[in-house]
Amino acid sequence: MAHRINHVAIVVEDLDSALAFWRDALGLPLSKTEDNPGEAVQIAFLPLGESEIELLQPTDPESGIGRYLAKRGQGMHHVCVEVDDIEATMARLAAHGVELINETPRVRPEGTRYAFVHPRSASGVLVELYELSRA
Repeated sequence: MAHRINHVAIVVEDLDSALAFWRDALGLPLSKTEDNPGEAVQIAFLPLGESEIELLQPTDPESGIGRYLAKRGQGMHHVCVEVDDIEATMARLAAHGVELINETPRVRPEGTRYAFVHPRSASGVLVELYELSRA
């Protein structure tokens, strides 16, 4: 059961302003940006070692990320843990009484399967589980 941090996601009000720190001042490379209309968010991906920093700018104030930003302000949104078998991991968590937000994994366009663990079960931290596509 190999796990690693895939990414740390940070909610920002404005990608360009956030990139002024993460890319320009700190010197992290920007690998790409992506518009994700399904989640109503624009994402900037900044590789950091074997992981990434993801900057999330909501595109709709009524979306989950938009409401999060309005309620809590900018800052860390979630930690994403990469797992080998998402169903087995979810079953293990459920057996330990962990509250899952998703009952079944969702699938990104490139095949990555993901699900979220409720912060109530993870010391106040939203945790995303990722099973990368094997294609």
